[in-house]
Amino acid sequence: MDEKPNLFKRIFLNFFRVINISRKVIINLIFFGILVLFIASISNDKNTIIVENNSALILDLNGDIVEQKQQVDPIEAFMNEALGQSEENPEVLLADIIKVIKSATTDNRITTLILKLDKLNRSGLTKMSIISDELEAFKATGKQIIAIGENFTQDQYYLASYANEIWLDPNGWLILDGYGSYQLYYKSAIEKLAITPYIFRVGTYKSAVEPYMRDDMSPQAKEANQLWLNDLWIHYKTNVATQRGFDISNFDENAETLISKLEAVNGDIAQYALNNSWVDELKSRHDVETSLKARLGVSDTSDTYTSINFRDYLSTLNLAFPMPHAVNTDKVAIVVAKGTILNGTQKTGTIGGDSTAKLLQQAREDDNVKAVVLRVDSPGGSAFASEIIRQEVELLKQAGKPVVASMGTYAASGGYWISAPADKIYAAPTTITGSIGIFGLMMTFENALSKLGVFTDGVGTTEFAGFSPTRPLSEGVSKIIQMNVNKGYQDFITLVAENRNMTLEQVDAIAQGRVWSGTKAKELGLVDELGGLEDAINEAATLAKLADFDTWLIEKELSPKDLFMKNVFGQATALLPSSIITLSPLEKSIAKLKSELEHLSYLNDPKSTYTLCISCEID
Repeated sequence: MDEKPNLFKRIFLNFFRVINISRKVIINLIFFGILVLFIASISNDKNTIIVENNSALILDLNGDIVEQKQQVDPIEAFMNEALGQSEENPEVLLADIIKVIKSATTDNRITTLILKLDKLNRSGLTKMSIISDELEAFKATGKQIIAIGENFTQDQYYLASYANEIWLDPNGWLILDGYGSYQLYYKSAIEKLAITPYIFRVGTYKSAVEPYMRDDMSPQAKEANQLWLNDLWIHYKTNVATQRGFDISNFDENAETLISKLEAVNGDIAQYALNNSWVDELKSRHDVETSLKARLGVSDTSDTYTSINFRDYLSTLNLAFPMPHAVNTDKVAIVVAKGTILNGTQKTGTIGGDSTAKLLQQAREDDNVKAVVLRVDSPGGSAFASEIIRQEVELLKQAGKPVVASMGTYAASGGYWISAPADKIYAAPTTITGSIGIFGLMMTFENALSKLGVFTDGVGTTEFAGFSPTRPLSEGVSKIIQMNVNKGYQDFITLVAENRNMTLEQVDAIAQGRVWSGTKAKELGLVDELGGLEDAINEAATLAKLADFDTWLIEKELSPKDLFMKNVFGQATALLPSSIITLSPLEKSIAKLKSELEHLSYLNDPKSTYTLCISCEID
């Protein structure tokens, strides 16, 4: 008797399920139809970007220059820009900058490059050196570069020094303060908060854990940091002095000299910059506009000169929907390892042990890939994740595919771990590398919680059962962790010794967690050659005996939905004005504290063992 009603019930439910699915499909089709029409309406012929003849390209870079952008939700980014909300951490892709300058170099419509760098944030000397090479190639064609600024930070000025002329606002600021490595230290704060730190490390110079065990930088860390900072500063001074045509003695490195020069101009920073040959002319905004009109042959009565900004020019070079890489051709694959090394699968812009290894595996399993360049821009992180990636590098070599490591701004600690097994290692002179050492870090809060009247107690079947941050670490567990850290260090120096044709004693002498510049690392045998990404690609092709090849950047594949969203909203976002947050010095200090504490919380090695260079961050 129940069978017939149940049959009708199933038919009834299936009927409405079909209706519900159809409803969702129709609504989505309508939504995306309207969305496509909207995108088409804002990118119609009236808004088509045209590069006119006798144009100036304004290189107005906004944010940090990075090797690989952090993955963000394209809809969220679009809505933020559409509503005029500032992007919290804007980023500019190094490859995009290179693409724009290279194209402008051969583009007859572009006659002048204007460097407007006031929104450029941290870049790193290595990335700026890559960009400066392209600026020199641009000037070599006879085209002019003019740098304009109301103020110049040290990074901004490095690029500005490659201009034919530098114009500073009469009320502007330009003082070069050199390089420094300054960290926050928490020992007293940890004691006041009754937090118990457990620190395990190997290496005299492994200073990553010092902020949790000291209130100042150790003499050993100061010695090591001063050496590589000096190398970077000499590189900076030499290149700037060469471009500006003066001696490096022109740099004012002590307060007495600087003050005497400022006293001579009654404290006028802009006039000091002019007298010291940092800039060529002092010009107000109106003066800059008038001068640029004259340079570009525009009548003074005209509203402005013809120009195109960085983002608009880039959009003329990028395809709306990227084409797949060419098939059936020999390739040198490029895998970017940028950011802190974390365990598991991570978003683009951060190195995941599993996700980065998967990209290397993809290169290994593709028959058209004959060699691989691993582009490393990382201060390290999880020792376990670093080892997972290293194993994939070894498998590539076993498959007969040469691997060349190309070091960017950083390739230290875990960044060096994943680079060491490569057939060849290339570094820039200013790369921060080495830091061959291991540490473990845990904190427990039993004392802090006891002040609140919160306690932990119970029973377990072993001495190790029930470990948690609310209980003190037993002596036995502490010894086990220290033994694991010791083994990790031994594994690290063994890895380096075997791949760099050195003895354990030789590696240990230059390891101990010590950081080196790329120039010094080559002298010590930690890298093979000084050069950039192009040099590494050519070397990989040579090792694979390729006369003709394509390059293929292997990145995490987006789902069809994510790819559609990225292309649709990415194209729309490019038409919106850029924005940036300007932080006060106090806000920057607070942001740094927040960033360091967040960084600690992200570390997720299963054994709490890390090969990470925290002191590699420079100010």
